[in-house]
Amino acid sequence: MLHIAVDIGASSGRLVAGKIENGKLSIQEIHRFPNGFKNINGTYVWDIDHLLAEILNGLSIVKSMGYEDCTVGIDTWAVDYALVGKDGKRLQEVVSYRDHRTDYSIEKFSKIISKEKIYEKTGIQFLPFNTIYQLYEEKKHLLNETEKILLVPDYLGFRLTGIAAAEMTNASTTQLMNVKKRTFDPDLLAAISIKTEQFGDLVEPGTILGTLRREWFPDYDLPKCTIINIASHDTASAIIGTPGKGDNWAYLSSGTWSLLGMELNSPVINETSFKENYTNEWGAFGTYRFLKNIMGMWILQEVERNLQEEVTFEQLIEEAKQVKPYSQFINFDDQRFLNPENMIVEIQSYCSETNQTVPKTPGELAAAGFYNLAIMYTVAIEELESIVGKKIEHLHIVGGGSRNEFLNQLTADLSKKIIYSGPVEATAIGNLLMQLISTDKINSLQAGRLLVSESFEIKKYQPSSLNNQEVVENFKEIVFTNNDRLYENNERGTNK
Repeated sequence: MLHIAVDIGASSGRLVAGKIENGKLSIQEIHRFPNGFKNINGTYVWDIDHLLAEILNGLSIVKSMGYEDCTVGIDTWAVDYALVGKDGKRLQEVVSYRDHRTDYSIEKFSKIISKEKIYEKTGIQFLPFNTIYQLYEEKKHLLNETEKILLVPDYLGFRLTGIAAAEMTNASTTQLMNVKKRTFDPDLLAAISIKTEQFGDLVEPGTILGTLRREWFPDYDLPKCTIINIASHDTASAIIGTPGKGDNWAYLSSGTWSLLGMELNSPVINETSFKENYTNEWGAFGTYRFLKNIMGMWILQEVERNLQEEVTFEQLIEEAKQVKPYSQFINFDDQRFLNPENMIVEIQSYCSETNQTVPKTPGELAAAGFYNLAIMYTVAIEELESIVGKKIEHLHIVGGGSRNEFLNQLTADLSKKIIYSGPVEATAIGNLLMQLISTDKINSLQAGRLLVSESFEIKKYQPSSLNNQEVVENFKEIVFTNNDRLYENNERGTNK
């Protein structure tokens, strides 16, 4: 039987076919399509119907390849949701996490329930777009009409099967789940006037959701499909597809976002993890993804998009190499970089406001991105080791960003860690591994990761002998000082 990973990110989606051949996992991308949010009447939304149609187009290709049946798993980004009415129809467009409606929601909501209490209950980091804050800002009349609140992969599964579920790895990102009781927290739900039954039944990754209702889609020639609830949060799938061994490794899932953390058997909820905004997202097989969100390749993607001239990403890397390193220190986790009108203008404004060299050329802008990301990764690794109390020996970089050899080597040099990069398609591979485990093709996560290491090229980066600790310390001093100053200016209304 063929297995199909539907892997949808913020900028594109793909259907990847996988099967075990000659003791190795063989994958083939069979369909790719664009994705992105758009502005409709001042609100940033996803075209969810487009995504559904492209899934069906991809499954039609599977049928045309001669496959009569397959399994399917769907992973996407986290936190965003569809509101479904009693008639099974969507009540409005799916709002993007990059919409500005929740810009100040954390501050408002923490007056109802303190941040300390929320973190104690959930162990989840504070990001303005978490589902809890989106629902807090949601139109109340729509919530009153809502039968089911379904996160994006759950909604796509619902549209294919008619069955509503809430897969746990993704549900944990809502900041509504009680980490000790492993269910929705009644106090948090009450604070946003939501009932537990408005969500689908909680399911573990690896459970079967249902079968594709082919009769609903008469315009498509589709195979018989068993839809499996894999680890539907794309980061959860990416970590499953990361070929780590032992318990002294960390991961960096590098894409639009950079997620840096460790896989643990129990959550870490203490004063330091709260202060440093680390999260305890749920993973497969009872694990926890203890990690930190870092802005990631979004910065460079937006720089490339906003440039006046036509420049490829590869050209940006080459031009960045020619620039004096560490010419400015920028906190890209500042909320101002989440979705500015123009990323280049925002970077230049930040540098001007903090009395630093203002990057102007494409190479200087790219260098500002790459060098500061490498520093931010290094700082996060240091924090991670301190909080967990464990020395990290290896960092596995997976996802599209793992192809960036320049940034990989910078990170190795700064962090003094051995880095392994690859596989690029870790998310789709992790999606497929859960399907293979669910159908008894492989017997454990450890066996799956061994299969990955034997099936795909993994590149090794050794840290150089250069001592760059001063760079990291300068970053901390300058960024933290500027953070305080800019915050004070913001409070007085003298700045953005």
